Amino acid sequence: MRIATFNINGVKARIETVLGWLEREAPDVAVLQEIKSVDEAFPRAPFEDLGYNLETHGQKGFNGVAILSKYPLEDVARGLPGDDGDDQARWIEATVVGKRALRICCLYLPNGNPAPGPKYDYKLAWMERLRLRAAALIAEETPALMLGDYNVIPQAEDAARPEAWETDALYRPETRAAFRRVLNLGFTEAFRARRQGGGHYSFWDYQAGAWNRNDGIRIDHALLTPQAADLMTECWIETDMRGREKPSDHVPVWVELDA
Repeated sequence: MRIATFNINGVKARIETVLGWLEREAPDVAVLQEIKSVDEAFPRAPFEDLGYNLETHGQKGFNGVAILSKYPLEDVARGLPGDDGDDQARWIEATVVGKRALRICCLYLPNGNPAPGPKYDYKLAWMERLRLRAAALIAEETPALMLGDYNVIPQAEDAARPEAWETDALYRPETRAAFRRVLNLGFTEAFRARRQGGGHYSFWDYQAGAWNRNDGIRIDHALLTPQAADLMTECWIETDMRGREKPSDHVPVWVELDA
């Protein structure tokens, strides 16, 4: 099974880009972030015409997540547990059954800037809720993946210029420590399990020629429970998507499982 995570930066602004990608690459499952659409306004028909079952958790104008699957989606849940007052659409999960059942969790973790401040406090609180949900997934001892835009630069090698990010919410020590607390529950960070070293990025800003200078950061991740990690055969970043017409500032990250 080929699974991809892709922050599309607006489904209406980039629908031709996304549909072309789906038609060309044909992931079995795709999780999308920043759909920037309420559920009832999401353009479902062209995705369904490509053979995808679709579940969204949307919000007007920003945020929003979605799961697309060529297999049925079961037991869909929207919203990260732990804060009934949180109305930001950043989490959706569902079970996909291929050769075996997989729990697929799509997330769009808060940016947190400016930091310090209320937005950074929200980011850290959200990451603690993520840790609790991740611990529950580990306890279930079933194959599960948490994929999406984490807005976390885990290590210096994950940025072309790490010194430029030292005070940014994506790279502050508290952010990286919170990310490690999730990993240390027993998750495998899929890309680093397959690729080491610097120069691997999933985001390039639209400003200042960042793409042309390869001034990127790696903030889109796939975390796998031990049972899912045992099934993984490959993980890669689809870098060339950033150079296509009307691109998102992110590119897809792929995980291939024997599932």
